[in-house]
Amino acid sequence: MPDDVPAHKRPRPRLRRFAFVPAIALALHAAPSSADEARSKVTLNGEVIQVHFNDGDSFRVLTGTYKGAKARLFGYNTLESYGPVHQWGDWTAKELYAIAKMATLFARRGVWECKTDGKTDTYGRMLVNCPKLAEEQIRRGYAHAMTVTDDPSEPHLLAAQDEAKAAARGIWAHGIPGYVLTSLHSVEEDTSGHGSTNRLVSSEDGHSVMWRHTNRYRECDNVCHQEHDVDEGKVDEAAVALRHDQRMNIATMPLDDDQLRAVIREYIRYRHVSVLIKKEHRDGIRSLLEVYDSEGKLGPKRAHDGACMIHVPFTRRFGGGKATCLK
Repeated sequence: MPDDVPAHKRPRPRLRRFAFVPAIALALHAAPSSADEARSKVTLNGEVIQVHFNDGDSFRVLTGTYKGAKARLFGYNTLESYGPVHQWGDWTAKELYAIAKMATLFARRGVWECKTDGKTDTYGRMLVNCPKLAEEQIRRGYAHAMTVTDDPSEPHLLAAQDEAKAAARGIWAHGIPGYVLTSLHSVEEDTSGHGSTNRLVSSEDGHSVMWRHTNRYRECDNVCHQEHDVDEGKVDEAAVALRHDQRMNIATMPLDDDQLRAVIREYIRYRHVSVLIKKEHRDGIRSLLEVYDSEGKLGPKRAHDGACMIHVPFTRRFGGGKATCLK
């Protein structure tokens, strides 16, 4: 993934708005205040407890064995509900924000069977599996399937997502980006010294790609993942060239011709290396394809905005000090 993605400094063109159906419009005003916290029931490891759904894929445990724990539901992802920060296709950010609120309401109104082994994610949240909630959020288009690795999502979740996309439900109603941009981190948030990462999630199979960069995002910057046009003739030419390029021994990689073309097509469209390539070979393939690109062997660099997201530091997302773009 290149470091010099320019889209975050460009103003977003105005998109046509779609009329909200009443349920979506009401969702924007349905969240309770902290003084009137919504309580829902879930069965967690066989114990009926009360929880507060912060959004459609996380909750705080209010009673029972894990009281006080913050939980992240895995297998899927709903859009951020702290403000209108997502945008793609013909959607406006406000409309996708409404769908994020609908995902929260849907979670709150059910009684879900969930399980956990107590393990936590990198943010210290307990990982919880609520299979039926995950599947129904995805089937309604309130969420997308997601893993945090190279691995695809579970088949039944992808089947629900394919159904939602085919029916143009929820988040898929006005465009389907190749990857959904789910998180942004400006370079000053890097604590590893290796550069910051943004998470991209495939809308095809749910696997994650970490977009490494050294960009410094300002508050309310609009950051867009770029999707490039693909010339299939150039894909075929590059596949032949790679097969014979002595700088990378493709013969040692178990790729048939269709898979090799898929790798090249993925790089041209998204500028990252496909999960079909083992991790130990990705840097080499990326370097070689970057050379091909600089030599014009991958076709013209025509691109458009895919999924976009507004950058707002965590401390400016909630309360009275909210960023202006969230108000």
